Amino acid sequence: MSTGTNLLGGPPPTHLPAHPEVDEQLAGGADPAAVAAAHPAASLPWALLAERALAAGGEEQVVTAYAFARTGYHRGLDALRRAGWRGHGPVPWSHAPNRGFLRALAALQRAAEAIGEEVEATRCRDFLRDCDPAAVTELLP
Repeated sequence: MSTGTNLLGGPPPTHLPAHPEVDEQLAGGADPAAVAAAHPAASLPWALLAERALAAGGEEQVVTAYAFARTGYHRGLDALRRAGWRGHGPVPWSHAPNRGFLRALAALQRAAEAIGEEVEATRCRDFLRDCDPAAVTELLP
């Protein structure tokens, strides 16, 4: 007999909805800046912009990465809440639409660490681990 109760405890995994038009544009080689401008609620283009800025290096680029990552992270939190997330619980890396949020969170961790904001870097690393340890393995050194 099933009662619908999670016997492992805790909330069920949250699965964000797909953004097929965003995925198609990015797969087609569109600049993430243009995609972010056209679809500002999608986390993935913001995460890609943050990752690109981090890869470029330099103090100004790291600060730019921080801003892009924070935007993607907050847009992702909005989407998580709309999907039923209540501030905790798994956000699986295995669900492809979750990856934009998780990548933005990881980029925020890396940017915060790069500018010496250790409390934020630790918070982001812990949050990413709480979402899904596989995301930490995939995204952080």
